[in-house]
Amino acid sequence: MNLIDFHMHPYLTGSQYTGMYLEPGPESGKNVMDKIRCDMERAGISHVCGSVIGGGNTVWKGSFHDLKELNRSALGLKNMSDGFYTPGFHIHPEFVRESIEEIEYMAEHGVRLIGELVPYAHGGYSYSSGAMDKILQAAEAYGMVVSYHSTDDDDADRMVERHPKLTFVAAHPGEKPRVEQRLERMRRYDNLYLDLSGTGLARLGILAYSVRRLGAERFLFGTDYPINNPAMYVHGVLYEALSDRERRMICYENAERILGIHIFEGEGDH
Repeated sequence: MNLIDFHMHPYLTGSQYTGMYLEPGPESGKNVMDKIRCDMERAGISHVCGSVIGGGNTVWKGSFHDLKELNRSALGLKNMSDGFYTPGFHIHPEFVRESIEEIEYMAEHGVRLIGELVPYAHGGYSYSSGAMDKILQAAEAYGMVVSYHSTDDDDADRMVERHPKLTFVAAHPGEKPRVEQRLERMRRYDNLYLDLSGTGLARLGILAYSVRRLGAERFLFGTDYPINNPAMYVHGVLYEALSDRERRMICYENAERILGIHIFEGEGDH
């Protein structure tokens, strides 16, 4: 089965590594990308997407320069990846002008994925502030896709509702009450998808249950590597009671469609 991991976090330096138990290793530069690729291909994953984020010891200094450095690391990894990696990038509502300029810069470099946005990171922020609205209006003009960390409050709902022409992908199904909340949001907003990274997929039947309610076209495979073991997510999807067509959509076709990429064009499943 072809697999695109829509939600992972690569790293170029040890300070950007988010794994909890294994050390990042001595690799640097292209060797880091080769290590990531080896890990993912060993799990059966053929392409990865996501942003570079600071590790647990990273201190937010309140400067967009720090976010830009993470974004440039993502571009560097893309250039080292031989087509294996689609980068995501950071924006921040405290830096409207800089964020819009970053959207323009990334669009020039063929990057259409914003996020994962995380409201408790980088000093904390709201998804639905007026400043974020201005940034997302620019994102809409460039056909961006916005990945965001799911929240339990209505902040994300307001963001998605105000920008119906943008495609949003919420991260992490969560436990049962949160799954129901996520599905209800997706029922309300046709421009909202859900990736399977993080908590949730370990619960038997969660994916088939969700697909029966909303259709396979609304879900994307994701892992949150290197925090999580990617092989567990691969087999979690393969084990679920889905049709071959539904599995293809979740594993790679939906990601190709919304990102406008063609990783497996002309290829059959294998």
